[in-house]
Amino acid sequence: MLLRTQTAAPATFDADERLRWVERIAKLMDSQFTLPGTRFRFGLDPILGLLPVVGDLGTTAVSVALLLTMFRHGASGAVVVRMALNILLDTVVGAIPLLGNVFDFAYRSNERNVALLRRHYAEGRHTGSGKGLVVLLLLFLAAVVALVGWGSVVLLRWGWQHVG
Repeated sequence: MLLRTQTAAPATFDADERLRWVERIAKLMDSQFTLPGTRFRFGLDPILGLLPVVGDLGTTAVSVALLLTMFRHGASGAVVVRMALNILLDTVVGAIPLLGNVFDFAYRSNERNVALLRRHYAEGRHTGSGKGLVVLLLLFLAAVVALVGWGSVVLLRWGWQHVG
């Protein structure tokens, strides 16, 4: 018989180096840079979003990787669902030409997700599982990402045919 040992989740968000790594990546994606002469902050997400299809899918992949890390290290199923909805909204609206680019500068889904997890830790509810619900949600998110990618390719082909 195989026994599985489970390591206890750290008592605080800051005690877990992996979650601090998530926070650093979220900042890089959402607010690492400052527009000179202003207090306006932005990250790589809106910049990469300027690249059709590849940029949006790339930033979504980073967000999903952060989500999975947070789930493995303390986020409950309910919090992961809220985080995934943030990513879904960012992906869907971010894929709309021009409006999506503006939205990417303002929404900052990765930092929203880190804030959700911090509150979750502060409330002492960072244990538990909703794995079935999370797997279902991740499958749905993957389907949406695939549809956004397919729709972007179709739109680009259509535009290419009608430009020339």
